[in-house]
Amino acid sequence: MKMKPGIHPKYHEVEVRCACGNTFKTRSTKPDLHLEICNQCHPFFTGRQKLIDTEGRVERFTKRFGAQTAESRKKQAAANKAAKAGKTAKKTGATA
Repeated sequence: MKMKPGIHPKYHEVEVRCACGNTFKTRSTKPDLHLEICNQCHPFFTGRQKLIDTEGRVERFTKRFGAQTAESRKKQAAANKAAKAGKTAKKTGATA
């Protein structure tokens, strides 16, 4: 069978570029390809975990909720406990 002329996209050789800097050649209908992750930087193939934040989700989360560490949570809990103790002291002093 013969392909119909004029309805198929052009299929040409392109150089694929990954966010990690890796490049390789393949064939595609698109003129250029840009990847976020490839076999050189994927945790399954490399054996090391890497945080990939392409759309700023982590930054947006820390901006919204703040970067909390165990130490900062302990300080906040102690401050909340002290504030609560101060309120109960005022209540007992006012009623007595």
